[in-house]
Amino acid sequence: MPEPRGEYRDEAGDRNNEDGNRERTHRSRREDRDDRSDSRAIGPRDGNRQRSQRADSDRGDRRNRKDDRSPREDFRDRRDDRPAKRSRDESSTPRRESRSRNEDRYEKHEYRETREPVAKKDRTPVRGQPTRRRDKEEQRQPEAEALTQVRTDLQGTTDWGGLKLEKTIVNSILNMGYEKPSDIQEASIPWQLEGRDVVAQAVTGSGKTASFGIPMCNLVDPDSRDVQGLVLVPTRELAQQVQRELSLIGRDRGISVVAVYGGEPIAKQIRGLEQGASIVVGTPGRLKDLMNRRILDLGYVRNAVLDEADEMLDIGFADDMEFILKRTPSTRQTALFSATIPGFIRGLIRRYLDDPRWVQLVNDSKGLETVDEVDQIFYDVASQDKADGIMEILDDIEEGSQILIFRKMQVGVDRLSKGLAGEGFAIKGIHGGMSQSERNRVMNSFRDGSLRMLVATNLAARGLDIPTISHVINYDMPENIEEYVHRIGRTARMGKRGTAVSFIGEWDFELHEQIVAKIGEDKMIRRKFAFY
Repeated sequence: MPEPRGEYRDEAGDRNNEDGNRERTHRSRREDRDDRSDSRAIGPRDGNRQRSQRADSDRGDRRNRKDDRSPREDFRDRRDDRPAKRSRDESSTPRRESRSRNEDRYEKHEYRETREPVAKKDRTPVRGQPTRRRDKEEQRQPEAEALTQVRTDLQGTTDWGGLKLEKTIVNSILNMGYEKPSDIQEASIPWQLEGRDVVAQAVTGSGKTASFGIPMCNLVDPDSRDVQGLVLVPTRELAQQVQRELSLIGRDRGISVVAVYGGEPIAKQIRGLEQGASIVVGTPGRLKDLMNRRILDLGYVRNAVLDEADEMLDIGFADDMEFILKRTPSTRQTALFSATIPGFIRGLIRRYLDDPRWVQLVNDSKGLETVDEVDQIFYDVASQDKADGIMEILDDIEEGSQILIFRKMQVGVDRLSKGLAGEGFAIKGIHGGMSQSERNRVMNSFRDGSLRMLVATNLAARGLDIPTISHVINYDMPENIEEYVHRIGRTARMGKRGTAVSFIGEWDFELHEQIVAKIGEDKMIRRKFAFY
């Protein structure tokens, strides 16, 4: 019996010791927690309050400061104060002296290049001659210059009757309000009427759609039910616009034009194709879908056009374009129209165009040229002040003007359109997250003038031709110069005057400097907001 009592007593004692240790541990944890809560309640909150007061004071100083310092200067001062990066010579890490695999490859490449190539009668590219492609491009450039000279010689001397068009086509063109051909139309239409492949590059708003639409409608056979004309475009809105313009051009000849694109029920588009279409305008994705369903047959296509080809390749339509073009006759006539023709477009031209005639009506090889009728105004503004800046600009614009505002993100479009609507402006937003029926409704309202202001992403920047737009506002700057050219090209259409306003934020200074270097300082107008 004593042993069990002692054993019980020892167990109880151990239990009491454990309870005491546990209580002391909980007590110390509570004290630490109380200390931390006290420190949070006293120190950092006072620090946050002081920082908030300093921020309010700085904001007031910035609003009321009398010096002429702009956000650009403040940003550059902060950038200059950053510590300089350590150079490789100052680094403690020794520089590797071993040879890299790329260096060995480079020497081998140089060796192959210096070897004398074997002469061949068929003049096919010789292995070891990487300069062969460069020579071809150099041979084509004088041809583009020659065509530009031809266009200059013909300027002002050609009317629609001199282009040898069908009378019904000429009547339709005159009814549309085109009194005489534009420069790009005068230079490119004769080549297309002769059946030659054409690469046409001109500034935005110069009438590229009619440049390929007129010869296409002139050459197709209206009595045939086969698809004879094909136009590939990057966006749904551009497909709708091209379809409308080509329908007006070919109306008197009885030419039917059908547009096919994603976002709408495919059954309606299938019915349009089954009724007979002389010309099909569509996005590559929907065209490929219809071809896989064996509904669309492109075996009788005589004319194919790649409109805004750089945009189609940029958004990932390269495989779809190749799929479509391979299923058209090799004897087809192909034309490529765009405001910009970067280097990667030349590979597409070599694959799908046969000895094309180049029509280049811009000075810069990349097409980074804007029309002189656009007044380009730039404001340096901090991100948090853009809302005040847009209000100041809209108050100064004449009432009744039609305005297009660009933002980068869909959520930004929704926020800005709702915010300005709350200020009493009649405004809507449009972006890729909306249904096709909503987008059509908004665009139709903006096109017929019942809607005066529109906020959009880059969706609306490509190819849309609304001649009544007087102002384009870049609330958010685009990613590159090419997109900037396309955006401001929505105004000053076909010789009219327009205004482009751009907000240069903290992270847009580099892009702005590139724009100035490419387009020219003489075309830029710098202004400051009244609250700076």
